[in-house]
Amino acid sequence: MDEQRVRERGGGPPQRWGHGPPWRERRDGEGPPGTDGDVGRWPWRSTLLLTAFVLAGSKFAADQQVGDRAHLDLFARLLLVAGSGLLLWRQRYPVLVVFATAAAAMVYLGAGYPYGPVFLTVALGCFSAVVAGHRKAAWTAVGMLWAGHVLIAHRLYRWLPPSGDQAASWGQELVVAAWVAAVVAVAELARVRREQWDRERAERAQAARRRADEERLRIARELHDVLAHSISVINVQAGVGLALLDSDPEQARSALTTIKAASKEALGEVRQVLHTLRTPGDAPRAPAPGLDRLSELVEQAAGAGLTVEVRGAARKLSPGTDLAAFRIVQEALTNVVRHSGSRHARVRVDEADGALRLCVDDDGPATGADAGGSGNGLAGMRERAAALGGTIEAGPRADGGFRVLAVLPLKVREDR
Repeated sequence: MDEQRVRERGGGPPQRWGHGPPWRERRDGEGPPGTDGDVGRWPWRSTLLLTAFVLAGSKFAADQQVGDRAHLDLFARLLLVAGSGLLLWRQRYPVLVVFATAAAAMVYLGAGYPYGPVFLTVALGCFSAVVAGHRKAAWTAVGMLWAGHVLIAHRLYRWLPPSGDQAASWGQELVVAAWVAAVVAVAELARVRREQWDRERAERAQAARRRADEERLRIARELHDVLAHSISVINVQAGVGLALLDSDPEQARSALTTIKAASKEALGEVRQVLHTLRTPGDAPRAPAPGLDRLSELVEQAAGAGLTVEVRGAARKLSPGTDLAAFRIVQEALTNVVRHSGSRHARVRVDEADGALRLCVDDDGPATGADAGGSGNGLAGMRERAAALGGTIEAGPRADGGFRVLAVLPLKVREDR
């Protein structure tokens, strides 16, 4: 039961970390990507750790650059804390955060403060924006920071602190450009990987829905075929019993005996289907019916007043083909009992050109009476044949009868 509840809630098997990172799993009731419902909790822990690292790293960098850059005062620390604190919103507002962190880093560098981990805030902001799909915004923000650094280091340094500063070398600018390119490349790689994970999850969900639909159709066909045939026999025999109850009690008793046998068989097959539903993956208690039970169908049809002539036989078939062939003949005979005025049917079984051919004929005419059917018999037969790569042809014959012709491949195509 627990496994069944899991399947009902998730539409498929539980996901494993191997299919994608755990932080990509959404919570129930969340909205589409880019909305507040897509981000879950606030990233407090990572932001606090990064803020502490930036402050400590900047202090260490300032000690190494004494005399070259401005002293790390209160304003510098406020800029560092502000740039790191903005990352709390990096999942909710990635565009705003990437531009804000770039602006804070530009002010920090323009004020002449030491180079150091301040660039990590911009890198993480850029990463979040690219992964969220805002590539142009991330590139623009990082490009503006690099252009601003070039402008400050080669033109505005004369009027900005620290005093006596000199122009930076172009070799240093190449290093900064390489750093920017590396950040963007890593972010793009993460974005591509994230999109791949999303596609894989969507494909798994679609496959799970498709399997559920196929299983639902299979169960519907099984229940329809089992109940339709047995209840048709019961319906006919009940009419016979009522008609002969007073005039011929022995014949009425025979009809009631047939009703009892047909209902018992129907209950047994329904229990088998329900048992399969309750214990998925277990082998059925009884083997699935096949053409080796064709004689039982003939006996049941005889109990409903229908004489069936069988010609030909088939070799050992695969379980799927054998079950489909049995159900197709069963449904065809049920339709004869329900809808045909003829009390005689012919079943022909043969093999030709690598295919099993099943032909069920009756002499008609159609009664036109409502037999209480669902109208899904022919549709179910076509679905069974199509699932194996076969075909069903059903329609009136020129002489007034009706024919059902099924062609099923002996070598069943593999289910992909």
